[in-house]
Amino acid sequence: MKLQRTSRDMAVVPGALARWLATKLPEGAEPTVTLHSGIDANGMSSETLVFDAAWWEDGEQRTAEYVARVVPSAEDFPVLETYALQHQFDTMRIVGELSDVPVPRVGFMEPSGEVLGMPFFLMDRLTGVVPPDVMPYNFGGNWLFDASPADQRRLQDSTVKALAGLHAIPAADEAFAFLDPKQAGATALQRNLARTRAWYEFAVRDLERSPLIERALTWLESTLPETTESVLVWGDARLGNVMYVDFEPVGVLDWEMASIGPRELDLSWLIFAHRVFESMTTTFGLPGMPDFMREEDVVAEYADLTGTPIGDLLWYHVHSAVNWGVLFMRTGARSIHFGEIERPEDIESLMHHRSLFESLLGGLDEVAP
Repeated sequence: MKLQRTSRDMAVVPGALARWLATKLPEGAEPTVTLHSGIDANGMSSETLVFDAAWWEDGEQRTAEYVARVVPSAEDFPVLETYALQHQFDTMRIVGELSDVPVPRVGFMEPSGEVLGMPFFLMDRLTGVVPPDVMPYNFGGNWLFDASPADQRRLQDSTVKALAGLHAIPAADEAFAFLDPKQAGATALQRNLARTRAWYEFAVRDLERSPLIERALTWLESTLPETTESVLVWGDARLGNVMYVDFEPVGVLDWEMASIGPRELDLSWLIFAHRVFESMTTTFGLPGMPDFMREEDVVAEYADLTGTPIGDLLWYHVHSAVNWGVLFMRTGARSIHFGEIERPEDIESLMHHRSLFESLLGGLDEVAP
């Protein structure tokens, strides 16, 4: 199973990249580019190109391994309405400077779109393994599912440690001020919620409205927690965006949903992402990984590492459920566009976590955040 993300003609990419690199490298470098297959098992939004480059410098041949993150074109039904590529680039650079959390080293930026038709930047290609999204790692038949419980717990705890390291970056509201959502709101959390609603309104332009999402948004807006905390929020904090070696992170990836706000946004996303995949295994009658990424274990490890007590995450889980719903709406619309699926009569059937979402919403009117 693969999810098509682009209609790009890959045959022209190596030559275009080589000509562009020639303008960045020393005179006479004569670079050549070898393009590898894209990353098909992970990521749902950006286009990712994997390639090797070779060139001459000081009489010697040099080589490098790169990954290019490319803004998707409007014709390819992008998941997000806007892609602030410079923000992603700057966030990775600053995280690398201000923390010990491993992120790929970013290199050249091409902001004009003249080379590949859309802007992109390069980052060093890391070596390691990533838990697959397609099919999800908890479906079985992959290195994480087959690992021992001790190694699975090692991966879980080391991932939580990386998240704690991101949240420990001091004065995040100043260092990452450019990530503050541009929507209206008195607090960073209000602005994040407003950004979520704006994303939903973008998604419904190509699909019908979702009663599930609209009910959840109404509840979220009426029960907003009172917090002014602003840490660096990774935004897409899930296992499929981490590269591992020996069950420990060597690369924290995919920063297009980054923001600033309360730490619970990331903690919920990390926990809820696994719940989404677990709900899918229930649908297909698979055993899943029910003892992995449990909320009580993740929260206890995080609190132990940071000394920060974490309260009830219900509000944040509902927020995560909404964002997953919008994500599935957009990836579904893209699959319809590329002819991979037929347009369903019930748009909410695109939401692979629908049963989980419905269960979460049950009884919300009687529950305070």
